[in-house]
Amino acid sequence: MSASTCPFCSLPLERIVSRTAHILAIRDGFPITLGHTLLIPRRHVASLFDLTMVEWVELGQLLTEVRAALSAELQADGFNIGVNEGTAAGQTVMHVHLHLIPRYHGDQPDPRGGIRWIFPDKARYWP
Repeated sequence: MSASTCPFCSLPLERIVSRTAHILAIRDGFPITLGHTLLIPRRHVASLFDLTMVEWVELGQLLTEVRAALSAELQADGFNIGVNEGTAAGQTVMHVHLHLIPRYHGDQPDPRGGIRWIFPDKARYWP
């Protein structure tokens, strides 16, 4: 996927909820929960591991700021944070993006195990 065909390289301004010089935050177009947000580098890069140190720092800063805003606005009780890195891990848009997913008491009957549920037979590790 090139920058010219990448959906994250030509985002309309109204989708952007927060930004730094190098990182944008938008609400997910197919949210898992209310407030599901994506943090996306402005530079077209497929892998989290190809970010510059400046991009890493700004990603961390914006992640902290967006989490605080979602906590205040939506009273989220917790968060899942994830990145699908490579096609084997489910990455479908080859422009790295971090998912910040607010979680709420009662949104799942038993949320224990969190992201481990991508492999349901391995998710439950507690007695």
